[in-house]
Amino acid sequence: MQKRPLLIVILAAGKGTRMKSRRPKVLHEIAGRSLIGHVMAAAKAAGAERLAVVIGPGMDDVRAEVGRNLEGSDVFVQTSQLGTADALLAARPALERHQGDVIVLFGDTPLITAQTIMRTADALAGGASVAVVGFEAGDPTGYGRILRDATGCVAAIREEKEASEGERQIRLCNSGVMGFRSEHLLGILTAIGNANAKGEYYLTDAVEIAHGRGQRTVTVMGSEGEMMGINDRAQLAAADAIFQATKRAAVMAGGATLVAPETVTFSHDTIVGEDVLIEPYVVIGPGVTIESNVTIRAFTHVVGTDRKSQSGARISSGSEVGPFARLRPGTNLGANVHIGNFVEVKNAVLEDGAKANHLSYLGDAHIGKGANIGAGTITCNYDGFNKHRTEIGADAFIGSNTALVAPVSIGEGAIVGAGSVITKDVAGGALAMTRADQKEWTGWAARFKRMMQRPKAKTA
Repeated sequence: MQKRPLLIVILAAGKGTRMKSRRPKVLHEIAGRSLIGHVMAAAKAAGAERLAVVIGPGMDDVRAEVGRNLEGSDVFVQTSQLGTADALLAARPALERHQGDVIVLFGDTPLITAQTIMRTADALAGGASVAVVGFEAGDPTGYGRILRDATGCVAAIREEKEASEGERQIRLCNSGVMGFRSEHLLGILTAIGNANAKGEYYLTDAVEIAHGRGQRTVTVMGSEGEMMGINDRAQLAAADAIFQATKRAAVMAGGATLVAPETVTFSHDTIVGEDVLIEPYVVIGPGVTIESNVTIRAFTHVVGTDRKSQSGARISSGSEVGPFARLRPGTNLGANVHIGNFVEVKNAVLEDGAKANHLSYLGDAHIGKGANIGAGTITCNYDGFNKHRTEIGADAFIGSNTALVAPVSIGEGAIVGAGSVITKDVAGGALAMTRADQKEWTGWAARFKRMMQRPKAKTA
């Protein structure tokens, strides 16, 4: 079967008023990626040579998201908002210059898989004029039904409100995803009318038109879960739950142990190595790589990228993080690093064997091999206007409750006494302290207690 050039068109013009949000529906996220970002990723993985997206008027933020996910994608605006066939025709310039196959996806179906898209392309390459992706629904209520003729070809798609009682008993439902051979597509689209309850141009009518012209119309089966469309917050949460269950299974199949899988949250791009142990209630955000033999203790939060930073986070082999730790973008932990409870790390490198076991903030820092960071240590990286870096050499020892006021450098093997505020560089091998001398007043505590325990004078 010869592969044909593939154009994927994503329809993303809907605003999603049921989301009760100022953001367009397709910009809401599951697993740290926008809904349309998931769809575009599946399209790329399926081998689309070209990608076109149809948006609504004023959706510049969706246009920007499309560019972030794949530069050079064509973006078209559906100005009339008269249904799915009208939306596809908004991309007419792309359709007219394409010779091959066209698959239509929707920006609010984030769980669509590359495998289903490729099977649709295979059906078209095998001679089908139209390929409809369907699924067997547990409860078909609300879905359009796929009607087949005696030969098994798709004769029509009937929306539920227009279906007969017998047709409503059919469990084979339309996902909305459809594929077309480009040489037939424009002729079919221009034949679609709007004689329906809404007065809109339904892309689903393309099936009946093609079937009536004697063209081959087939069904490609997908799963009900991957065809889930997102229209409200409850469906958004349900789709995320499906994604997380799939991701957890893949992580465990790859050799990691999740102590309580249902409590661990991954991002769409999380990478987890073999023999990793992840305890309950761990959240892994976008841009995180966890190498082999790492332990992530309970209630830890790790994020590699966010709207401010795209730098990523890496936890190298043999390291241990948490419990109750927070790793932010730009964190790079070398091998056998220990980050303990209530430690926050941001934009910092900790080289092999470095340790910060409790109650510290390490931001905009480079910490050398084997260095030990005592409890309560903070790098004072922000002066109210700019961020500054702290450099800590290999095998340095930073005593508890120390403030390192950046920019500052602590040399290799240096020791900083507990309770110090360090504002100047410390030479390698030196001891630095800024504590006041300790003083003692003999017997003072006992005298104070006797005074406080005396009966108070009675007042009139």
